[in-house]
Amino acid sequence: MREVSDFIMAGMTLEQLRIFLAVAEHLHFTRAAEGLYITQPAVSAAIHSLETEYRVKLFHRIGRHVEITEAGELLQLEAQKILEQVALTERGLKELNNLQRGELKLGSSLTIGNYWLPEKISKFQRQYSGIMVNCTLANTEEICLGTANGQFDLGLIEGEVKPTLKKLLNQEEIGSDRLLIVVGQSHPWFAREKVDLAELKNTDWVMREPGSGTQQRLEEALQNWGINLNELKVILVLNTGEMVKSVVEEGHVAAGISELMVKKELKLGLLKAIGIIDHRQDYGQELELIRPFLKIKHCQRFQTQISQTFEKMLSLADQIND
Repeated sequence: MREVSDFIMAGMTLEQLRIFLAVAEHLHFTRAAEGLYITQPAVSAAIHSLETEYRVKLFHRIGRHVEITEAGELLQLEAQKILEQVALTERGLKELNNLQRGELKLGSSLTIGNYWLPEKISKFQRQYSGIMVNCTLANTEEICLGTANGQFDLGLIEGEVKPTLKKLLNQEEIGSDRLLIVVGQSHPWFAREKVDLAELKNTDWVMREPGSGTQQRLEEALQNWGINLNELKVILVLNTGEMVKSVVEEGHVAAGISELMVKKELKLGLLKAIGIIDHRQDYGQELELIRPFLKIKHCQRFQTQISQTFEKMLSLADQIND
């Protein structure tokens, strides 16, 4: 274990910041010491050194009870940022050995993650077998937030970035998908190829939850077609596309769903994609919704060599598909 003398020094060190954050987390000097495998006097000395050097009080000591001060809260916020940046820099340095080891942290919306991304990840890992790919699936809104706060190196979404996050995140189109209106065998529309736009108000609907990229794009399409979501009879709101698909297969409802998700069911005749005809135009135009897949990353956070290599692979795949 480190002793008190190791921490009596001028200036701020990374080790002092780690000790400070441990005390701020536990609000207890002894528990912080145990978690860091150092002595309790060494923890006290590190905190005392910071307080003396910068002439602030970081913690109130009230008997055996510890409370963080306003200055402590400020240092806690900044120390977390500093140590996150150091960790990213260390990752970057370790990756200089021909991408033989390291980690890629991806965040993906559900449709992309389940149906589009696995092939890309498999191709990447065949080429860079030592890289661990950690992929989290969530809805578009959660992936945007996670990319903004540094949880993910890259995010992959099919919805829009909220205006509040657009200044933080770069976005680039890397693919696309069609959004289809589908029904099951027991629905009256199953025997038809197309329905008029106005008929969308005459059936029950199952929708994805707010924050879903699919839901965002469907609502945009409806608005463009002159239909307010409130005009539709929405009887169910579900938080995964698989649940939506199952309900549509078994029920008398319609849904807007990714073509990638229902390819097999369409081929087997379990579901049917219904064309939408817009008779607001004299020639009765059939409506179609193509939605982009977007890659997002933080504008300022350090991008590792692993992340940059995966990005290049996605860009090349997009050019080949074009």
